[in-house]
Amino acid sequence: MSASFKDLRVWQEAMRFTVEIYRATAQFPRHELYGLTNQLRRAAVSIPSNIAEGKGHRSDREFGNFLHHSRGSLLEVQTQLMIAKELQYISGEEAQRILASADAIGKSLNSLINSLRENAA
Repeated sequence: MSASFKDLRVWQEAMRFTVEIYRATAQFPRHELYGLTNQLRRAAVSIPSNIAEGKGHRSDREFGNFLHHSRGSLLEVQTQLMIAKELQYISGEEAQRILASADAIGKSLNSLINSLRENAA
């Protein structure tokens, strides 16, 4: 039997990342609650959620599709973080730290996507 989504290192990283995003956005201006704050949180939640949902599907091909969605959400978060930094909602140091976490998750997602592709070949 294959491992649970909870056993995947990339899912665990994405969960920690999502908590980081929630903590960072808690400091955003109140007027952004339904704007950038909400956008960032929804995109961040989508990262581990898509990994989990994809893991629940029967085929590696379907799982790979969900991993691609997860990667898209990650790129969305990275873009929104850069916007937040430009608007000075977060410091440059905090943005760099969170973006470094995002890069690590992106590499993990790419590795998993590539391994699924190799297994299919």
